[in-house]
Amino acid sequence: MPRRAQVPKREPLPDAIYHSVTVAKAINKVMEGGKKATAERIVYDAFGKIEEQAKTNPVDVLEQAIKNTMPILQVKPRRIGGATYQVPVEVRPERRLALSMRWLFSAAKARGGKSFAEKLAAEIMDASKGQGAAVKKKDDTHKMAEANKAFVHYRW
Repeated sequence: MPRRAQVPKREPLPDAIYHSVTVAKAINKVMEGGKKATAERIVYDAFGKIEEQAKTNPVDVLEQAIKNTMPILQVKPRRIGGATYQVPVEVRPERRLALSMRWLFSAAKARGGKSFAEKLAAEIMDASKGQGAAVKKKDDTHKMAEANKAFVHYRW
């Protein structure tokens, strides 16, 4: 980290098949151990299953799923006078996208049975309909922020 200058944000290049930056970010999020080809195969297999089931563009389904799982509020611990309060704060747009994708892929991993591509396709389909574990995680985050809105004046 430089002391003075801001580090510029780097956008990944769009993916090869769908020409979408969102899909490229999804591939990078799925990737483990630098195995990008494996991550691409998993994501494209999942998109094939989504296209098969939903009969629509899988990129639109993914973007709808991301929109349904993006948190608006979150709680941050703030220590004041020996007590720690959970203070609700708004989530920055970049963090919203990162949390949404993280929750989607971790919920897909937690599903039972089948291959990861099938689990990912099922979780993306559920999230696009407003169901599933990732949407529940977002709702839980919002409920916690709502429950602690009395401490909103501790925001910094």
